[in-house]
Amino acid sequence: MDMAAETDDHGDHHLPAVEDWPRGFGEASWWPFVAAVGGSMIYVGAALLVWGMNDNMTLTSIGGTAVTMQIVGGAVVSLSVLTLLVGIYGWLYHAFVVNYWEHGTEGHGSSGLRFGMVLFLGSEIATFGAGFVYYFFIRAGAWSTDGFPELLGSLILINTTILLASSVTLHFAHVALRNGNRTRYIRLLGITLLLGIVFIGGQIYEYYEFIVHDGFTLTDGVFGSAFYGLTGLHGAHVTLGALLLGIVFVRSIYGQYSAERHTSVTTVSMYWHFVDLVWVFLVVTLYVGAEL
Repeated sequence: MDMAAETDDHGDHHLPAVEDWPRGFGEASWWPFVAAVGGSMIYVGAALLVWGMNDNMTLTSIGGTAVTMQIVGGAVVSLSVLTLLVGIYGWLYHAFVVNYWEHGTEGHGSSGLRFGMVLFLGSEIATFGAGFVYYFFIRAGAWSTDGFPELLGSLILINTTILLASSVTLHFAHVALRNGNRTRYIRLLGITLLLGIVFIGGQIYEYYEFIVHDGFTLTDGVFGSAFYGLTGLHGAHVTLGALLLGIVFVRSIYGQYSAERHTSVTTVSMYWHFVDLVWVFLVVTLYVGAEL
């Protein structure tokens, strides 16, 4: 059975994310570029929002209504998040869903995808590195912990343990898959996904405690911007990682992976272990370092 017939058996796909876009460029796809534009513009919107919160600047008047920098910043953030989600949807649909019935990547392309993930993680190191450089720059000046909430509490220790445990379960899940133990692999992968979701929930709860109970917000000095900027960036990466784990988990249930075919599991594992390692640096730098 040829590929066209196989695709017809499982339904026609007419969504734009399925096609190589722009058309006529072969395997080229702009969906990662769309996602990158949306992600980068979030920072622009956040900067405008914080600027407006500090100065309450009025830009212009539309229909007799004053438009402040806060409104513009909020609109830019909302539009950027929407663009990011559309880009991620197109990227994931084009990379995973449309070829679902092809049972994943064949062996001749696996090394290229692994190398692509390595390059992507290199760009992520540069992204987080810029944030850490910013923090170290402001940390080198006059420093006071007055007004800071208790950062290094039981919640952060529990959340860190949960995230590190998820790396362990994912490692042994991958080992089980390569050893042909499908039942153990799916069980450990499900536990990994659950731990990731619990971590995200713990970080949201931590934000709630800091903002509502302690009054510690993004506008509380340079440390506030550094803290929420770095932890928020990491939280977005963990959320994306959980989404990827969810896709892999569903595909695993349908028997898409085996001891010989597990490229997607490998690349997602690389990404997940990376965000876990970044979190360790964040805890040491932000949570422990702020108390020193």
